[in-house]
Amino acid sequence: MGRLFGTDGVRGVANTDLTAELALALGSAAARRLGTTGGQRRVAVVGRDPRASGEMLEAAVIAGITSEGVDVLRVGVLPTPAVAHLTGVYGAEFGVMISASHNPMPDNGIKIFGPGGHKLDDDAEDRITELLGAGPGRRPVGAGIGRVVDPDDALDRYLRHVGTAANASLEGLTVVVDCAHGAASLAAPLAYRAAGATVVAINAEPNGLNINDGCGSTHMDVLRDAVPAHGAQLGLAHDGDADRCLAVDADGNVVDGDAIMVILAMALRDADELASNTLVATVMSNLGLHIAMREEGIEVRTTAVGDRYVLEELRAGDYSLGGEQSGHIVMPSLGTTGDGIATGLRLMSRMAQTGSSLAALAAPMHTLPQVLINVEVADKATVAEAPSVQTAVAQAAAELGDTGRILLRPSGTEQVVRVMVEAADVDTARLVAARVADSVSEQR
Repeated sequence: MGRLFGTDGVRGVANTDLTAELALALGSAAARRLGTTGGQRRVAVVGRDPRASGEMLEAAVIAGITSEGVDVLRVGVLPTPAVAHLTGVYGAEFGVMISASHNPMPDNGIKIFGPGGHKLDDDAEDRITELLGAGPGRRPVGAGIGRVVDPDDALDRYLRHVGTAANASLEGLTVVVDCAHGAASLAAPLAYRAAGATVVAINAEPNGLNINDGCGSTHMDVLRDAVPAHGAQLGLAHDGDADRCLAVDADGNVVDGDAIMVILAMALRDADELASNTLVATVMSNLGLHIAMREEGIEVRTTAVGDRYVLEELRAGDYSLGGEQSGHIVMPSLGTTGDGIATGLRLMSRMAQTGSSLAALAAPMHTLPQVLINVEVADKATVAEAPSVQTAVAQAAAELGDTGRILLRPSGTEQVVRVMVEAADVDTARLVAARVADSVSEQR
């Protein structure tokens, strides 16, 4: 059996891989592992995105938690970073977010935060997994059973917090926000309007079935068309749980997470707030980011894929900015996890402060052509380590030399091996990527 937790919680097709029974067991195990405060009523925060299966999984998770004598603050549909923040401000022992982020509607996931809203490390996740097989222990009865409370200030608390990300008035800026019919649908327009921006919200009518459906940060064409059509200065796209943010400039050109990190790193440096003059990025960030940062005299530290690993490096080095090409941007001064709304506010603040267009701010980032091929396999770890695959990767790296790079890695959430190649021209990138992908396919 593979590891239950992936790079961002436990995910799968709801009611097939991620069942109500598994959700209940995870809630119970998390309560036993993390709800350890003695002599007091213990508390957990539970939130979700709007997908239909979240209602079922929320009920199951809460049942598991309360069965262990832990009270639940059920905050409802909110962004993942809101649940992380509320875990800290409510003084909860842990928090649970039910979401599959950018994945299609049939999928769902369970993310668990420790005290203070921090993501769990591998050891804590493994201990929770071990408890799943241990069976229930002696459970409380009567008044010892956990209770469920629906706090009425959860959204307001988060909006007050995320609003601090705006360090300039956004009056005069018009932004189109693609909410992906997800957890950003209410919170993002409110946050941007509170900071002074004129907001055009699209895909902001979740019905439980339409989350990420042809919209949001994984489907940028809708936003690319909408920004020029509305005469807006920019567009922002969130994913289903609003921990990602990608952007579009006034002409409809995509500004990805790498470019956003370049913009924010330079802004922090100019404000003398870029700790150790360092940006933290993952191995998936384009080589162009490294070149841009080198030209600006900013160091880049590289981690494995997943914002949890970015967070670990940020905490280890006490750095102030990190993120992923996909739009997970982490600013520890603003939260314990990636926050798409905070990212949008800070990006627009930079535009307001400098009077520059988004295109001008993103100009230092020159993206090298990148080709990504996903190969479905039966056992991603075994295939990725196969000698013939490793030989193909080594040959590709030698061929690319200093003009590009190759990265092969198992997906953190699917039985897929990802082959990513960057090169000076797209034809070379495609040719090299296809050759390595063929070696992967031969092993599946």
